[in-house]
Amino acid sequence: MLIAVPRQLFRVLPLASALTLASVASSLTFASETESDSVSANDATARVLKLNISSDGYPPYLIIDQHGNPGGIAYDVISRIADRLGYTVEPLRVPRKRVDDLLLEGHIDATPRAREWTENPDQYLFTDPIIDVQEVFFTPAEKRLDFDSPEKLPRMKVVTPLGYYYPKLQGLFESGHLERFEVSNDRDMFTYLLHGDSFDAAIADLTVGRWIIRENDWRGKFRHTDNTIGRYGYRVMLRKDWQEFAESFNEELAGLRANGELDVILDQYR
Repeated sequence: MLIAVPRQLFRVLPLASALTLASVASSLTFASETESDSVSANDATARVLKLNISSDGYPPYLIIDQHGNPGGIAYDVISRIADRLGYTVEPLRVPRKRVDDLLLEGHIDATPRAREWTENPDQYLFTDPIIDVQEVFFTPAEKRLDFDSPEKLPRMKVVTPLGYYYPKLQGLFESGHLERFEVSNDRDMFTYLLHGDSFDAAIADLTVGRWIIRENDWRGKFRHTDNTIGRYGYRVMLRKDWQEFAESFNEELAGLRANGELDVILDQYR
């Protein structure tokens, strides 16, 4: 199974000074200046879940509308369960490179994440998966890409998200067999693929790609491969002191899945 992992998560970042962390934390879009930097899930006097929703979101999992209001599959599920557990969700827009450090230092409590995207996953708690994420190749509709294994991929120029690391494709990128062009916005990958004659394929999560195609009325303009590049569970990543919350979250999530509420949420974004 091939797994797409953000490249920066493999880097060992230097320990930030207390001053640096304080400066970063004070600049978070939704941060409250009156709250403690570290809140334990077991502290009955502070039932707040500080949730990272990313600087620009991750539609349709995390969506920030034109008014700055959060939504999306992951946000809707997390906020619904948190409310039932007696927590208020405080959404924080954290730069990707800062998330792990700020979580460990207690400036945030949780972030949607796959274990496979995390450099040291044993440092954190992970809930059960909210949804499976599948990385695939998207191509223009007139092109068809079939492959049994990465070694059998043809020479291509591929558009990818900025900073993502694909372990099983890395050798092909380094050898030049696959030429890589990185963009910071997922929508831009499809724009380049649609209007740039030199691009052969783009790598995107299947749900993300379908969302972008639907939102931009691009139906019939793209196709995707049947084989996945990676498949993994999209979960909530928490600090170690949130064990009680994680266990309760899993119970509520199982209930949402059993009674059909999870499907109702997913259907809003399909």
